[in-house]
Amino acid sequence: MSYETILVEQHGPVTLFTINRPQALNALNTQVLDELVEAFAAFEADPGQLCGVITGAGEKAFVAGADIKEMAETPASDFYAHDFFSRWTSHVVKQTRKPWIAAVNGFALGGGCEVAMMADFIIASESARFGQPEIRLGVVPGMGGSQRLARAVGKAKAMDMCLTGRMMDAAEAERSGLVSRVVPAAKLLETALKVAAEIAGMPPLAVLANKELVNAAFEMPLDQGLIHERRIFQVLVGTEDKAEGMAAFIEKRPGVWKGR
Repeated sequence: MSYETILVEQHGPVTLFTINRPQALNALNTQVLDELVEAFAAFEADPGQLCGVITGAGEKAFVAGADIKEMAETPASDFYAHDFFSRWTSHVVKQTRKPWIAAVNGFALGGGCEVAMMADFIIASESARFGQPEIRLGVVPGMGGSQRLARAVGKAKAMDMCLTGRMMDAAEAERSGLVSRVVPAAKLLETALKVAAEIAGMPPLAVLANKELVNAAFEMPLDQGLIHERRIFQVLVGTEDKAEGMAAFIEKRPGVWKGR
């Protein structure tokens, strides 16, 4: 399927999503979000696609934010009545069980920073810049920026960024725990696709379970999380892939996974 504002490519078992509005610094508008929802649903439903990567077209921006022109013309009642942004967060974040990586090139501001934080982790180029500058527009983040940023970097830094609207560079983002890796700009996409391919080569059920468990760590007390982890472990030790994985380890060969 083709889209007007995003590009979707399959690299073996890895799906690459590119937000393709470079003339607008890949700003998010309703069409972009709707097309991403459709594209992610197709990715989740395709058994041959096992990991995703999302990036922005061009060298200047991952996503420079929401489309301010569109937002400025939208009545407040519409934001509330249509629960603006909820379709993206519910359909992509909650319903995508497969892992996906944000490859951040250039600016990831406002909605761009929020989309990046919705990914399972972020790989950033050295030129990446992150920020939640909504306060400068008289509003607050609307796609989870205040909540996910605080969980990623802690209260002090999140408060600093949300109250001043300042940008955080890639080095600070990595030190603060927002970003998992920083690579040269020329190597960003290559690295992200390589990491995604590595994940796609892991036992599929174990991939889904590990993502579920790490996410659960932010949603439940430690004691409950430990019980949940043990139960998932106990389920997976009964799978064919567990038997194959241990046999492959003993025999010093790659595993051949069946996803069962």
